[in-house]
Amino acid sequence: MSDVASRSNAPLFHHWMPFTANRQFQESPRIIARAEGIYYWNTKGDRLLDGISGLYTTPAGHGRKEIRDAVARQVEELDYAPAFQFGVPESFRLAHELAQMLPESLNRVFFAGSGSEAVETALKIAVQYHRVRGQGQRQRFVGRARAYHGVNFAGWSVGGMVKNREAFGLGLPGVSHMRHTLVPENKFIMGQGEHCGIDLANDLQRIIDLHGADTIAACIVEPIAGSTGVLVPPKGYLEHLRTICDRHGILLIFDEVICGFGRTGHPFAANAFGVTPDLLTMAKAITNGSVPMAAVAVREDVQQAIFDVAEPDTIEFFHGYTYSAHPVACAAALATLKMYRDHDMFALGAALAPSFLERIASMRDMPAVIDTRGFGLLGAVDLAPGEKPGIRGFMVLQRCFEQGLVLRVTGDTIIFAPMFITQIDDLDRMFKLLRSVLKTV
Repeated sequence: MSDVASRSNAPLFHHWMPFTANRQFQESPRIIARAEGIYYWNTKGDRLLDGISGLYTTPAGHGRKEIRDAVARQVEELDYAPAFQFGVPESFRLAHELAQMLPESLNRVFFAGSGSEAVETALKIAVQYHRVRGQGQRQRFVGRARAYHGVNFAGWSVGGMVKNREAFGLGLPGVSHMRHTLVPENKFIMGQGEHCGIDLANDLQRIIDLHGADTIAACIVEPIAGSTGVLVPPKGYLEHLRTICDRHGILLIFDEVICGFGRTGHPFAANAFGVTPDLLTMAKAITNGSVPMAAVAVREDVQQAIFDVAEPDTIEFFHGYTYSAHPVACAAALATLKMYRDHDMFALGAALAPSFLERIASMRDMPAVIDTRGFGLLGAVDLAPGEKPGIRGFMVLQRCFEQGLVLRVTGDTIIFAPMFITQIDDLDRMFKLLRSVLKTV
């Protein structure tokens, strides 16, 4: 019996899987056993195209030797050191390298272990920043409908995906939500739509008018809302949010856990859209998905305001995680950033994007398709719901897996996020297979 086959014989019911229909999975498991390049293999040895870069995590492809070797060296040299009151060399190198990539002024970096932790960190920084400046009444946050900011209490409270919220109570008090940016006027558009950007951004002003600007700590948005189905901001939207935040002293947070590190053809979506936030969260592709890691980039003067009020030799920010700046994760991230530079990966992604978006747009001729959209190497195809919402999308997920394609489905929306190393022929195979499956559902 092969090693892969033997590993597949463990019982399935002990593992409570995340964001998964566990009972259905146990009846019809979809188990991935190996990965290399743009491919996965299941436990039967069948090869599967990865159309979602892991989970937006692995844009440079699976099994990169550069990262594997860096991780092995780091484990041999230093597997772990306490994150509180002690440092490791790699964390300072990584923070410095990230500061060179980030938009100007976002040059202070706080490390975490996941995107959810990064969002929690950013929101706490915002609250403390206002408190130390004598504005402790700024306790409110503004999020957005259909947003995903992780699954910690703060993250799902500012987030706006209904199923992520409805089972868990009221969430944080004092959270308001703007409308999402998916509007009929921008249907079937690749890139930024022309309509409704200013009006949608003015939702923030309406919330300010209702609650008072001096009660609001921060507004948090994904530049491109990823998990809910690739909602691209209309033209003028992010710029107007920035203007409103500046006018009223509100911090603007960009959650770039999905759209950071080249997914838009630029280091960050902030670069792509020409709008600089006050804080920026990142994760996933920071290590090419190899080791869990996340970070928050913070404007220098925001950090300095917090430092200035603390007594000498005392802790300025009572927050952190056991695995903040884990040395192995730092080594993986350093190797990943070097790989992105050495192979000009972001340029590869930018060059592939037009062909990818062309194929996303071409799906509009399928009878079940009711919308297509995308930006960079993020694309979505909306399907008309079947008898119950989500059933048709789940059928597509299953049948694509059975026929050799891994993609992401949320409700009845199919999401693609191909790797930067994907070739045109690979894109053709992905969308040919999707077309074949859509004819059956």
